[in-house]
Amino acid sequence: MKTMKAARWYAAKDIRVEETSVPSPNDNQVKIAVKFTGICGSDLHEYSNGPQLIPVDKPYILNGHQGTTTLGHEFSGVVEEVGKNVKNIKKGDRVTVEPIFRNPESPFIVSGEYNLSEPLGFVGLTSNGGFAKYAIVEDYMVHKMPDTMTFEQGAIVEPAAVAAYGLQQSGMKMGDTVLIGGAGPIGLLTAQVALASGASQIFITDISENRLKKAKEIGATHTFNAKDKDIPEKIKKITGNGVDVFIDAAGVQASFDTGINSLRNGGTAVLVALFMNKVEHDALDQAMRELTIKGIIGYRNIFPEVIALINSGRLPVEKLITSVISLDEIVEKGFEALTKDPSEVKILVDINR
Repeated sequence: MKTMKAARWYAAKDIRVEETSVPSPNDNQVKIAVKFTGICGSDLHEYSNGPQLIPVDKPYILNGHQGTTTLGHEFSGVVEEVGKNVKNIKKGDRVTVEPIFRNPESPFIVSGEYNLSEPLGFVGLTSNGGFAKYAIVEDYMVHKMPDTMTFEQGAIVEPAAVAAYGLQQSGMKMGDTVLIGGAGPIGLLTAQVALASGASQIFITDISENRLKKAKEIGATHTFNAKDKDIPEKIKKITGNGVDVFIDAAGVQASFDTGINSLRNGGTAVLVALFMNKVEHDALDQAMRELTIKGIIGYRNIFPEVIALINSGRLPVEKLITSVISLDEIVEKGFEALTKDPSEVKILVDINR
């Protein structure tokens, strides 16, 4: 039996880099030799206080996966092998992965809203993922990358797609003003996409001065420390009547309140972060001001556009990479670093290092 090294989740605070068997694809799957894999906020949640999406009590019904899981859903690599029913993808293709599972029996697949099919699942959470030399994914998850795009850029397509989808769902138009709550990877990627899409002013809040500095570097026009109580007043003074769009990439009561209070009447809020706790909300205020508050999960039908945008140079996602580490270093220099060091933004694991 051939084995490979993988970073496997056993329980909260228990991720082990160990040998595991090399997987093989079924007729509709693709085996990828992984190059780079990013550490995502949801990986961090599983590490700190999981299981959240990892199926522990009962198997994930679409594939039977349960228990110990190789994490990692933001990855790029080279196709190693394809199942016999797989068309349009061949050995040697340079690819990135759209890791969201689709339930073939769901009515949302027919409508093209595949991110709404249930049960929700992702490679690296409800199946084994990309923190390993090889990963198996469904054929519909694979997107070819242009030869001019790096594998490092390819590993950031997935979080960039979350940012792009959030802005797309907000209805942002050229010249609009945008407030982003949270300057983590998704918040900063949202700022980059807003810039590439023609936002006139981009406001961003965070409690980390290091991250706010990064936000300025990549083109945010105004940054605020999230602890500042007067942010809505300051934003209204600058914009005249509030921002057109608010993207919540922090997911806490404080970011939600600041954002809603900073919107212009008739403005739109999009909840991109996964809120861990319930928030209180003034529905009367929402009605009186005709605010739209919209939640999103993941993305749909946007990977090709994001790949094209990154490849064009207009979405320089590589600027957000703060560290590249080896698989052996993933706990200490990956998960632990991200929980303790706010200057870290996007950490990539070089699988072949």
